Amino acid sequence: MGPPSPTRMALIQPISAARWLLVLILIAGIYFFHGFVVPVLAALVIAFASWPLFVRLRARLGGSRTIAASVAILLILSFLIIPVAIAISYAAKELHTWFDWAYQTNRIGAPTPEWLLNIPRIGSWLDEQWVRYVGHPGAIGELIQLASGANIGNISRALLAAGGGAFNLFLTLLFMLIALFFVYRDGEAFTAQLDKLGERLLPTRWERLSGVVPATISSTVTGMTLIAIGEGVLLGFCYWLAGVPSPVTLGVLTGIMALIPGGAPLSFTLVSIYLVASGSLFAGIALFMWGSVELFIVDKTLRPRLVGGPIKLPFLPTFFGLVGGVKTMGFLGLFIGPVLMALLVAIWREWLREAEIVEAREQALEAEAEKELPTPTRKTG
Repeated sequence: MGPPSPTRMALIQPISAARWLLVLILIAGIYFFHGFVVPVLAALVIAFASWPLFVRLRARLGGSRTIAASVAILLILSFLIIPVAIAISYAAKELHTWFDWAYQTNRIGAPTPEWLLNIPRIGSWLDEQWVRYVGHPGAIGELIQLASGANIGNISRALLAAGGGAFNLFLTLLFMLIALFFVYRDGEAFTAQLDKLGERLLPTRWERLSGVVPATISSTVTGMTLIAIGEGVLLGFCYWLAGVPSPVTLGVLTGIMALIPGGAPLSFTLVSIYLVASGSLFAGIALFMWGSVELFIVDKTLRPRLVGGPIKLPFLPTFFGLVGGVKTMGFLGLFIGPVLMALLVAIWREWLREAEIVEAREQALEAEAEKELPTPTRKTG
């Protein structure tokens, strides 16, 4: 039969080669598809927050996932388009009013506003600057010519950047809606596959950790939306009581700014400064004090309870999650940041729980060992 052929030893074991190949594929996927991370995360946030409503919609439509997902996407589109259209039309009216004022001021001039004259110490200086640059006929046209002539390159680059940003925003919204459709349609099947994989990776912890993400996202979206609406309504009503012009517009802007950490205090502080500068000292101080008290109550009591979800995040982790999320991912980080912070807190509490269990077992073993030790007997002589 002849001598047996020598066995060949593999340079890399098959398991190690498969693991390295999987790592390389993951790295390549992240490199090529990192631009889709934001729309996919946005789709997941919307899906987690609206999943109970989608389940009811699917039940009413006979259980068809494709039809229910299509109807849900149409409802979300209407929810996005209708408020944006209303805001654009309202902004167009406001801009038309400002354009009329600028046209009349450029044609016949305009006196210095009373609230500028009443500002202590710098009122006279502001009056001089107003007369020099705005008040006399043709002043606004001169300012426009001066700004456009000296900065025509910067203006053109800013317009190109704005156009590119609008196109990127459109693409992001389109990809988000496409991803959201498939999340609605195939979300349950993907969740089941993810649970199988998670149980193999974290067999004792996956069930507890996997429930944190959807519950935290849902509570964060709901809580922040309710807080923003509440602050916008309350502060808008206060603006109306204080006699601020356009209180509805300022209330809506305050509600939008309330989604961002520090946005609501900035809004009512600026309005308070305007009231004080226009001569309404008591109204300005009262508005600032009420806004500070209301913000303290919301940030110390309501926001941690609503945003933390099942983890019940304290104020400091909630604040860090919101600020860090906005700094890293923009508006979407308002919802992703608290979720990541909730996961960190959940993992920390899991470690503490395991440490307490181990400590309790050790104490129980020590107690049993002490019971089994024989008691010493005294010898009588």
